[in-house]
Amino acid sequence: MPWILATDDQPHITRLIQLTLRKAGIDVVTCSDGEAAWLVLQGGSLPDLIITDFQMPRLDGLGLCRRIRDTPELGEVPIILLTGKGFELSSESVCRQLGIQEVLVKPFSPRRLRQLVCDIMDLPRQHSPKETVSTF
Repeated sequence: MPWILATDDQPHITRLIQLTLRKAGIDVVTCSDGEAAWLVLQGGSLPDLIITDFQMPRLDGLGLCRRIRDTPELGEVPIILLTGKGFELSSESVCRQLGIQEVLVKPFSPRRLRQLVCDIMDLPRQHSPKETVSTF
């Protein structure tokens, strides 16, 4: 089963990611800061994708992304960066410098996140006619 590492210091965000991606058959391991995520990444099993918040305690998202890209085994793992500070980031510049596939600004649509993840991981999209879209 594919798995994703999701890191955000807001528990409701990691829970939303977990619930949203479970519908697409993806296992999600969550962490509350960049240091905890880094420890998970040192555990040996590589995630299929990493979703990280930009602003977190102990190690922020950009610092985590730099560590990931500086580690040969992790260098090709796709990354999605979440931010509540979209207006302060130059998305194109950050993506280019750190090899980030996408920057999503909070609040984001869970449906958009699932579609993006499925596209990046080349998985079939799961559609539910009764699904409601909420943003957090």
